[in-house]
Amino acid sequence: MNHEMSRFRRNMLSFSAMVFFFLAWELICRVFGVSELVLPVPSQIAAVLIDKMPILWPHAQQTLMTTLIGFFLGVVIGLFIGVIIGSSRIAYDIAYPLLVGFSSIPKVAVVPIFVVWFGSGTIPAILTSMVIGIFPVVVNVATGLATTEPELEDVLRVLGAKKRDILWNVGLPRTMPYLFASLKIALTSAFIGTVLAETIASNKGIGNVMMIASGNFDVPLVFAGLFILAAMGVALYSISALVENHFTRWTQR
Repeated sequence: MNHEMSRFRRNMLSFSAMVFFFLAWELICRVFGVSELVLPVPSQIAAVLIDKMPILWPHAQQTLMTTLIGFFLGVVIGLFIGVIIGSSRIAYDIAYPLLVGFSSIPKVAVVPIFVVWFGSGTIPAILTSMVIGIFPVVVNVATGLATTEPELEDVLRVLGAKKRDILWNVGLPRTMPYLFASLKIALTSAFIGTVLAETIASNKGIGNVMMIASGNFDVPLVFAGLFILAAMGVALYSISALVENHFTRWTQR
């Protein structure tokens, strides 16, 4: 009971802070006469969202679908590479420097390459969101596998367990907290990749809407797009947190 009340108070405190933030934003802009070309007020952004939601909704669906596909592909590839690197010292020494070098490349630089290879549209956005989410998954999965105690592995080998059995029954379960931590990072990064590609090489999606709106100096519409992206990101992050609590409850006090 006390735990539930404590959680309720934390949720109310978080909600109150968010309301206070938007009220302060509205008040400051109106008191100081801030132009909508610089910073529109939240009430104006809400009005734009309500008025243009029928137009924005298909673009939001496109961005969400593209992000989820890219995120899923990035997680699968990152998990595969992370297991290999975390299980083999030789693979770690060979592949890890390549991954660090690739992750250091600004992703805006790879979008034109994807456009040359696959043309403009959805595929470059999917690939951009995929590659931007691979590295966090690889690093966290490899770290989780590397933290498995050698003594535990030695005991299991003495009992007749093979390397595959140790990986499946000990290594991967111990990696779950690291994996879900990387999923949260990869999810938010996937949105960045999608919107980045949509602003450069797509005629559909929230990123494309924001690019056109900024060209027309329609700043309230640009902020409306930002609010949609934030709402989708928070929703997917919350879902990820719920799944994490279900599968990694044993790691929490």
